[in-house]
Amino acid sequence: MTVEVQSAANTCHRLRGVIHQFAESLGAAIDAKDPYIKNHSLEVAELAWLLARRLGLSREEAELVHIGGHLHDIGKIGVPDRILNKQGPLADDEWALMRRHPEIGAGILLPVQEIAASGIMDMVLHHHERHDGQGYPHGLAGQEIPIGARIITVADSLSAMLGQRTYRDPMRFETALAEIKDCAGSQFDPQVVRALVAASKEARDLLNDLQPSPTLPEGAAGRDISGGGPCPVCRFEGKTG
Repeated sequence: MTVEVQSAANTCHRLRGVIHQFAESLGAAIDAKDPYIKNHSLEVAELAWLLARRLGLSREEAELVHIGGHLHDIGKIGVPDRILNKQGPLADDEWALMRRHPEIGAGILLPVQEIAASGIMDMVLHHHERHDGQGYPHGLAGQEIPIGARIITVADSLSAMLGQRTYRDPMRFETALAEIKDCAGSQFDPQVVRALVAASKEARDLLNDLQPSPTLPEGAAGRDISGGGPCPVCRFEGKTG
């Protein structure tokens, strides 16, 4: 390998690192808009990496999913703070604005050719699709949804349920995991859910390391809302955007 080629390879490696760091910074900036979701994008990214590797994705593929996790909510830049921070249910017009954030995020990333071509943009665009085709923005189902988006969907929901929100208390880890299992095949890809169950101890430890919270240890306090009716995770998915 010539000096020039080695130098170019080193530069590419450094640029990838910069892109990753920049994605993490953007995710943190989005989280800063809402005092209730501190570290959410970081949690999603780290959980997504864990699940990607558990599912057998290569390190390079898992790295892309990790970046997608940091950027999944970048479109919330285009959602007014009064909607993001509203206490109580969203009105129909507010919910319509909230549902646009995946498309807004994809539009933000589209001019960044490397991100668009890598599949990260599609992860952002489709992270609110559902396994049963009832999600948004395009109503994709099953294998039509990119694997990175399917992974991020599960990571996003777990992080959201464990966090404090204006309209509810945090859930216990074991309760959140049970709700995700209940929604396997409807909201979530069963394969990704199985990966989360298999890595549940690692996921709990990871979240404790990122942001120690009384909702994470086994049996800790937190409102249990796992009663009957529609899947609670699906309700949260609507509320959290």
